[in-house]
Amino acid sequence: MGCLASGGAAMAQASVERVATGLENPWAVAFVPDQRFLVTERAGRLRVVGPDGRIGGPVSGLPPIAAGGQGGLLDVVTDSAFASNRTVYVCFSEPEAGGSGNSTAVLRATLSGDATRLENVRVIFSQRPKVASRAHFGCRIVEARDGTLFITLGDRFSRKEDAQKLDNHLGKVVRIQKDGAVPADNPFVGRAGALPEIWSYGHRNGQGATLGLDGRVWMHEHGAQGGDEINVPQPGRNYGWPVITYGENYGGGKIGDGLTAKDGMEQPLHYWAPSIAPSGMAFLTSDRYGPAWKGNLFVGSLKFGYLDRIVLKDGKVVAEHKLLEDGRARIRDVRQGPDGLLYVLTDESDGKLLRLRPQ
Repeated sequence: MGCLASGGAAMAQASVERVATGLENPWAVAFVPDQRFLVTERAGRLRVVGPDGRIGGPVSGLPPIAAGGQGGLLDVVTDSAFASNRTVYVCFSEPEAGGSGNSTAVLRATLSGDATRLENVRVIFSQRPKVASRAHFGCRIVEARDGTLFITLGDRFSRKEDAQKLDNHLGKVVRIQKDGAVPADNPFVGRAGALPEIWSYGHRNGQGATLGLDGRVWMHEHGAQGGDEINVPQPGRNYGWPVITYGENYGGGKIGDGLTAKDGMEQPLHYWAPSIAPSGMAFLTSDRYGPAWKGNLFVGSLKFGYLDRIVLKDGKVVAEHKLLEDGRARIRDVRQGPDGLLYVLTDESDGKLLRLRPQ
């Protein structure tokens, strides 16, 4: 755990190539065969981008989406067996039927053979309760090695105290089976007053998550003003928000009692002060950029518009290097593609899908 000053570093190992432009506030990118990409646009559209950068029309079959503020169409990931089952998982802001609330939800669907529509669409998780808010939805999806799905869920901003309560999904990481069932070994299964989907709690707003080199799920989450965190959520553990934090209220002033540590609450692996507003997260497992980058963690910064290359040693952050900072575009997502290269989305009205080419 620690707060390190970012060290500048030239992009000696890579150059930037534009794959596609003209995406409206893209949020996530996933990879499908024939060098194509699935990209979500926060306004509520799922697009297929061809290898030539051409953007297809909206994929049909999505349910109603509460687009607005930070909400809309969010994460998309393909199943580990996509080549045979064409299954995708999509995270979105789900409107309340007959009400003004909304919440984060995840659907499972089959992408049609021509990639123009979603079929067999079924919502496999819906955050409870619905809240009248346009902020802090999360939401990233990670498939673990055992086939379960981890989902990061925001505290919805106005309900931060609920992150400490186990009778709701606000400010939690949940773990479910691919059909939405609860794994029998989840930490709160059978505990009275606790929702069995919960894996860990005391989170604020996780907009980045990925499978670590060690097989564990890694995530980061937004702090308030300062205190963005990297965590490796463990079963049943409490990550402290809003009781402990390295951030402060917007405009200044302590949050709660102003504590940064408390018995029974986990310290972050790493934190940023000031906040970088992190989004997107990926480990580089390929050797396409040489040994210096292999095993590094990559995180986008919305606030400062750079890609953070994070060097780890013995599970701790030992250095950070700013990449792509000349573009000053909000970095929303970063993923390693099947070709071993890094792909980045910029969150703009004319959003871009970028590829980092080895020099």
